[in-house]
Amino acid sequence: MTTDTTAQAGQETSPAAEMREALSWFLDEFSGFRAEIGKRFQQQDEKMTMIERKSLVQGRPHLAGDRDGDAPHRKAFDAYLRSGDDDGLRGLGLEGKALNSAVAAEGGYLVDPQTSETIRSVMNATASIRAIANVVTVEATSFDVLVDHSDPGHGWATETGALAETDTPVIDRITIPLHELSALPKASQRLLDDSAFDVEGWLAARIADRFARAEAAAFVSGDGVDKPRGFLSRPAVDNAVWAWGNLGYVPTGVAGELGGPDAVVDLVYALGAEYRANATFVMNSRTAGVVRKLKDADGRFLWSDGLAAAQPARLMGYPVLIAEDMPEIAAGADAIAFGDFRAGYTVAERPDLRILRDPFSAKPHVLFYATKRVGGDVSDFKAIKLLRFAAA
Repeated sequence: MTTDTTAQAGQETSPAAEMREALSWFLDEFSGFRAEIGKRFQQQDEKMTMIERKSLVQGRPHLAGDRDGDAPHRKAFDAYLRSGDDDGLRGLGLEGKALNSAVAAEGGYLVDPQTSETIRSVMNATASIRAIANVVTVEATSFDVLVDHSDPGHGWATETGALAETDTPVIDRITIPLHELSALPKASQRLLDDSAFDVEGWLAARIADRFARAEAAAFVSGDGVDKPRGFLSRPAVDNAVWAWGNLGYVPTGVAGELGGPDAVVDLVYALGAEYRANATFVMNSRTAGVVRKLKDADGRFLWSDGLAAAQPARLMGYPVLIAEDMPEIAAGADAIAFGDFRAGYTVAERPDLRILRDPFSAKPHVLFYATKRVGGDVSDFKAIKLLRFAAA
C-alpha cells in the first residue's frame, strides 16, 4: 500500500507529467488567443464593409434592389418619377439640401442632389466653352458684370506746382440675363414599372445630353434671344482699329484659307500679354486637322499632342479646345478663336433643376419636362481675338 502510493506520487511529480500539463495549458491558451484574434478580424472586416458601402457607389443600378434607408428623398423622388405620387415629396423636410416641395406651384420639384450632380458632371465633360469660361451661380434672373476697361488720368507733379484734375476711369455694366433651357424626354409606363430599369440614370443621361448640346451651341453663336449670347454673335472689327464693345480679328491674308503659320503667330500676339498666360485656342475638328499640319521655317510642327492622359493638345504652347460648334473654314469665317475665356466669357446659371412629370399628354408614355436657367455673354472684349479666313 505504501509502495503504490509512492509510485503514484512519483508519477504525478515526474518531468514528463509536468511537460504534458504545461503543453496542454499552452494549447488551451493558444486556442483562446486564436479565437479572440479571429473575432477581432471579423469585427474589423464588418466595419470596413460598412465604410465601403457608405463611401463607394455600387455598380448595380440603384433601382434594381433596396435603397439605403438613410435616403428618403431618393425613394420619394423615384416614386414621383414612376407613378406621379408626390406625397413623399410633400412630407420631406431635408433642410433645403435635396427636394423642395415649396416649388410645386412652379410646375415641378427640385432634382435630388445625386441626380443633379450626375447631370452637371456630364455637362462639364463636354467640349463646350463652359469648360474654359467663368461659371458663376446666381439666385436672381440676371447677373451683372462690372468692367473697368479704361485707365485713370495721371500727371507728373512738382514739389510746389499745382495738381491738375485727371480723367476718371469708366466702368461698364454688362448684364447677363438667364434664359430657360428645357428638355422633354419620355418613357412608357410599362418601362417605368420595371424595377430593374434605372430611371434616374436614364433621365440624367438624356437631359445632360440635350442640355450640353444646346448650351455648347449657344455659348459660341447664340443670338441672345431666349438663349445665351455667344461670343461670335458680338460685332468683330479688324484688330488694328479695335474699340471696346467689339471683338478684334486678325485676317489670314487669303480668303477661305489659312495661308501659313504666320497668321496663327499674328493671332497669338494680337492678344494682350496680360491675357496670353491663360489663353486657349478654340476650333472644331476639321479646322484642327488643317492647323496641325502647319510647320515653322525649320520644319517643326506648331501643333503638339498632350504628353499626359486627359491633357489637351497644344498649338504654339497654348491648349486647344475642340468645340464642334465653331464655324468651318470658309471665306470670311471666324473659324479660330484665341483668348483668356475665363476673363472674356461668363456663364451664369441657377443651381436648381426642375422636373415635371406629365402622364397625360402622350399616353401611353410619360413625359418628363426638365428645365434650368442659364445665360452667357462676353464680359471682357479685350480677352478674346478671332482669326478670320479672309484677305483683309
